[in-house]
Amino acid sequence: MAWRDKAKLYVCDVLTRLGALRFGVFRLTSGKMSPYYIDLRLLPSEPKAFSKVCGIYLDLVRQDVGLKNFDRIVGIPTAGIPFASVIAYQAGKPFLYIRREAKLHGRERLIEGVLNPGDRVLIVDDLITTGKSMLDAALKLRAEGAIVEDAVVLIDRNEGGEAALSKEGIKLHRLLDITETAKILHTRGVVDKESYEAIIKQIKK
Repeated sequence: MAWRDKAKLYVCDVLTRLGALRFGVFRLTSGKMSPYYIDLRLLPSEPKAFSKVCGIYLDLVRQDVGLKNFDRIVGIPTAGIPFASVIAYQAGKPFLYIRREAKLHGRERLIEGVLNPGDRVLIVDDLITTGKSMLDAALKLRAEGAIVEDAVVLIDRNEGGEAALSKEGIKLHRLLDITETAKILHTRGVVDKESYEAIIKQIKK
């Protein structure tokens, strides 16, 4: 079995073990309503699983982006920051993060860390839905002279994010999309038919 297939199964197992996939009525960061929620913020509280998943992220970056093709890694607040910081450390790359709003004291910056005009920046987040958070980050980075052409997530919710990034010249790299995730969990009996269909219906909206 290829490393990517093993990685997908591992991530699905972690979602199950941590109870990170939940069903109900949830309002997402994008403002959209959803019948399911994936809470990857639970992962850093499980050191072994977190370390393994960060290693999977790094393998994905090596394979799909290439370590020579970017200079710095930036984390999207808040869930993307712990993943991005560990991946940057493992890759030997400088780490930055984006603030939701500029500080009202000190240097009043939106971007924390050293960023030089012309730096090629890789954006890292846990999930993508509409792509709004990543696009906001990309615009802030580009305003500082950065080059942003690639973004990495663990799971794509298949709700327009990839297309939105593509329109701005940013290629999305992902380990899983929600369709694959739902199929794996449904096949394993973790997600029942009703919940599986709710996920698929959300994608089609």
